[in-house]
Amino acid sequence: MLRLPHRLLALASLITTAATATYAAEPHQAGISTSGKGLVSATPSDFGRVSLLAGALAREFAESCPMAAPADRGALVRCRTALFGSGSALRRSLPDYVLWGRINDPTLALKDSTLTQFGRDVFTYAYAPLFMYAGKYEVVFDEREKLYRVEFVTAFRNRLLPGEFPYPFWHDEKKWSTYQGANRMTIWVGYDDTAGTERIKAMQFNMLGQNHAGMPLPIPLPAFDKETHGKWLWTDAQGKTQPQVTLFDGLYQAANPHLPRLDAAYRAVAVELRNGDCMSCHVPNNPDKMKRLVLLQTPAHAASEIGRVIKSVREDRMPLDDIGIEKPMPQGAKAALLAKAEAFNAALQDAKAWESSHAKP
Repeated sequence: MLRLPHRLLALASLITTAATATYAAEPHQAGISTSGKGLVSATPSDFGRVSLLAGALAREFAESCPMAAPADRGALVRCRTALFGSGSALRRSLPDYVLWGRINDPTLALKDSTLTQFGRDVFTYAYAPLFMYAGKYEVVFDEREKLYRVEFVTAFRNRLLPGEFPYPFWHDEKKWSTYQGANRMTIWVGYDDTAGTERIKAMQFNMLGQNHAGMPLPIPLPAFDKETHGKWLWTDAQGKTQPQVTLFDGLYQAANPHLPRLDAAYRAVAVELRNGDCMSCHVPNNPDKMKRLVLLQTPAHAASEIGRVIKSVREDRMPLDDIGIEKPMPQGAKAALLAKAEAFNAALQDAKAWESSHAKP
């Protein structure tokens, strides 16, 4: 099991000198509303930077991910292309790993909430585009968290084909209900020492806002076949691997010459991950009830986490035994997993480098 630090960086309480704003556009354009209601212990410098960040996100959401029919795949693809792209305001506002999940109990602090950690690629491609935005937002300083909350009006695309979801959210009835009933997206923003400016720390969808006309009608809980969907990767009636959104041929251009090697390297490391007992806990149903879940069950999820997997295995921090204590792998299994993981990571970096040098205009 991958064990990673999960304390959020606190927002600096006083910033006495103004920093260069990351986003130069004013947040009051294009019919976007903003509010500073509820600000506590905020300084003009940090509130100004957070407002600029929030405005940039709001414009991107309103322009690229507006309210649409919940089954409209064209709208999904336009949103996905924008958020995944290198120029995305969301993408450049994220840390290396962002915390994601729903708000079940609004009284719980972030540190006590069960959240999943995602790298930028898998989050901006497979998760964030599932939501639509009205463009309205509010910026509030949260005294308990010492972070800013940016609250967006949102709605969920609940009528997409199953392969457009990164895993079957309907494996858990309450989770599916919160997804399709979501009317608000809470984005937590705080100062990031590494970046030297404010960045997103966590994002939580929830039903704590007001219902609105853009929300889809709920649909009954889809069927969840434990023997098929419970493996988290499955073959559909047409013989295609699903969920297709988690496969490399969606993340990368078809002309990328490294795709065959990347696919083969993933299949090899996936075998070792299963042999190393990694797939018994790093899966969506979170059998070990980890507060900070890391997912490895698909190509996109594994690619997002492979660097941290390598580090944790080298340091004997995964897997854990039945009572949650770190147990070193047998040397043979450890060596095999590390060799395959490093080969996968090398293929992944080559594929990414090719994409960067062949970016579409």
